[in-house]
Amino acid sequence: MFAKQFGNTWIIRIKRGEEVVASLEKACRDNGIRLGSLTAIGAVNEATIGLYDVEKKVYHSESYSGDMEIVNLTGNVTTMNGEVYLHMHVSLSDATHKLFGGHLNRAVVSATCEVFIHTVPGEVGRFKDAETGLNLMELE
Repeated sequence: MFAKQFGNTWIIRIKRGEEVVASLEKACRDNGIRLGSLTAIGAVNEATIGLYDVEKKVYHSESYSGDMEIVNLTGNVTTMNGEVYLHMHVSLSDATHKLFGGHLNRAVVSATCEVFIHTVPGEVGRFKDAETGLNLMELE
C-alpha cells in the first residue's frame, strides 16, 4: 500500500494481494486519520459483504470470488474505544456485469484499489446502541 497527502486529502493505492479493510485501517492508524469520508474504485477477486438484520441484530454475510470491479466503495472513518473504526459499503460487479453490494467486511485486491480519504479536523466516537445493536456515531 502507498499513501500520499495533499491538504486534507489522502490518496491511497492498495496493491494486488492486499486486503482492503486491513490496509485502510493501517493507513488511518499510521497517518493519524481519525475522522473523514472515503471513496474508492478498483478490482478484487475475493470479497465478503453483509446485510444487517435489525430485528435479529445480526449481519448476514456472503463471500464471493472471481473477477469483480469495485463500482463504488464509500464509507467513513471514526473511532470507537480510541481505535480507528471504518464503516464502508461496496458495490461490486462480476463478469456478467451483475451488480451486488452491502457492508464491506473483507476484499482482496486483484489489480489495484484507488482510495481518496477526505479528512475532517476532530474526532467522532461510536457507541453500541442497545436498540439496534449497531455501533452508532456519538454526536449528542
